[in-house]
Amino acid sequence: MISVDNLKVEFGVTPLFEDVSYVINKRDRIALVGKNGAGKSTMLKILAGMQAPTSGTVSVPKDVTIGYLPQVMVLSDTRTVMEEAEMAFEHIFELQADIERMNQELADRTDYDSESYQKLIDKFTHDNERFLMMGGTNYQAEIERTLMGLGFDRKDFNRPTSEFSGGWRMRIELAKLLLRCPDVLLLDEPTNHLDIESIQWLENFLRVNAGAVVLVSHDRAFINNVTNRTIEISCGHIYDYKVPYDEFVVLRKERREQQLRAYENQQKQIQDTEEFIERFRYKATKAVQVQSRIKQLEKIVPIEIDEEDNSALRLKFPPAMRSGNYPVICEGVKKAYGDHVVFHDVTLTINRGEKVAFVGKNGEGKSTLVKCIMGEIPYEGKLTIGHNVQIGYFAQNQAQLLDENLTVFDTIDYVAKGDIRLKIRDILGAFMFGGEASDKKVKVLSGGERSRLAMIKLLLEPVNFLILDEPTNHLDMRSKDVLKDAIREFDGTVIVVSHDREFLDGLVTKVYEFGGGVVKEHLGGIYDFLQKKKIENLNELQLSASPSASSAPKKEAATEVSENKLSYEAQKELNKKLRKLEKQVADCEQKIEQLEARIAELEEQMATPEGAADMSLYERHQQLKKELDSAVEEWETVSMELEEAKE
Repeated sequence: MISVDNLKVEFGVTPLFEDVSYVINKRDRIALVGKNGAGKSTMLKILAGMQAPTSGTVSVPKDVTIGYLPQVMVLSDTRTVMEEAEMAFEHIFELQADIERMNQELADRTDYDSESYQKLIDKFTHDNERFLMMGGTNYQAEIERTLMGLGFDRKDFNRPTSEFSGGWRMRIELAKLLLRCPDVLLLDEPTNHLDIESIQWLENFLRVNAGAVVLVSHDRAFINNVTNRTIEISCGHIYDYKVPYDEFVVLRKERREQQLRAYENQQKQIQDTEEFIERFRYKATKAVQVQSRIKQLEKIVPIEIDEEDNSALRLKFPPAMRSGNYPVICEGVKKAYGDHVVFHDVTLTINRGEKVAFVGKNGEGKSTLVKCIMGEIPYEGKLTIGHNVQIGYFAQNQAQLLDENLTVFDTIDYVAKGDIRLKIRDILGAFMFGGEASDKKVKVLSGGERSRLAMIKLLLEPVNFLILDEPTNHLDMRSKDVLKDAIREFDGTVIVVSHDREFLDGLVTKVYEFGGGVVKEHLGGIYDFLQKKKIENLNELQLSASPSASSAPKKEAATEVSENKLSYEAQKELNKKLRKLEKQVADCEQKIEQLEARIAELEEQMATPEGAADMSLYERHQQLKKELDSAVEEWETVSMELEEAKE
């Protein structure tokens, strides 16, 4: 379908890539991979005809249509969601207008036997059949199915696009692109603004409905589920593998090992040749052999070894104070904007050291609850932040909050304190800002570079509670792996708001699902949660079986539901008891903290000459010490009771 021949792109002296040739066939599902800056987005722009190469050709047949979704685009705000999505069918509307015009002309004319009248009938018939084949009568249903698959509700269809965030407007553009059904889809980070359910819908759409696909994505699970071919851009060249990404990683490792062996052999050959030349350079009897070896040396083409990004993030969160047992306790928390209730009756407890995920469709309240925890917005109900909790917060818009006029170094220099300022260059180097890169202005940085810079700012302060809102957007796969390892080793508490299944897998042990105004707790990892959701859907289908089904399965289903209900009620009572005990422990910790503070104040007063002579201070000190001992004893008793209840 598309033929790329001898492509070369230069920015300055060094080519971004050269001698690139490959063919995109029908039904190819290609993952375009390579480290940040390798030229993946540039390659997509060239395929889309939006950028010209320095040399080489991209051949596209006239009847082949191409759809391109860039990472960033200028969006229109003048229509409703439905009106904007209908723009995908402009060609159908034009054809429909032509058919109506021809129909009217046929009705008005009376020269039924003329040749031109017969030609008009033929054209009308042909265009009408084409209109029906293009889905001219059911495009509305197709629009609704696509918009709902990407997370929109029916009530959103008539809302102006200006009411939606940039991420949701990107979904509208993606919907328009999919509805046009181009022969080749070029997608640059399509999952950045999608939730898990929408990503799964898009995966299925691309597998079943799409023609050829070329995509750039750092979502490993997504590209493994969609693609069947991997093209890597490395060292200015491409390597084409007819396998999904995970298999490519194995083959790439084998290829690099072969390159290393060949490189070592070549270096040994060069060294032996140079030693021969040096040894016999001035011997007349060896002059011919020496000249031969010199020519041989000049003809050697150095073997290149694939770039191995050894400068990837090596994150190590600094040690911090130990927090209380329960960093976050929510009791009946509610957040509403006017009549719109985002969530209500949120009751949950996050224990010290737990790593949990917030998941759900965009707009269901994940980031809103995070903002409530951070104290950034008001809410109803009770939300308690535990004893000694020090929060490190990485928000979705953190990278956009950077001062664009500062350099990378100055950005960190302004927030670093104490001895850490002596290590700024080392830290920047670990985040791939080594050498001259640290002197770049923030405004010229890519999205991935800005995210890494914002992450550095987070790491400068010791914290015991991390809240990460979409931390992997714009990070490459290697960077995500290192970040994931660092969070896994972090001994504090973590909340991760993310749609990246691969990143959450093996990292979190509890999932909070946001949807329909409520927050549900699911024990287990992200794939346990996804599996459970599928089973729940199957159960719902089973319960809504037709009346003609046999009575035995109905009885079994009823028994199963009854048992589930009993199990659910028992679990509900246990959760209620646990929440009560957790609240008692939190109250005890707060009381202990207050008593310790008052005792410390008294001891400061008693250390002064005036205080040493005031016997009433000693009496109050003794009384507070007794209260403290009693509070500690109560805390130990309740804590033990809580541990027993959990077993």
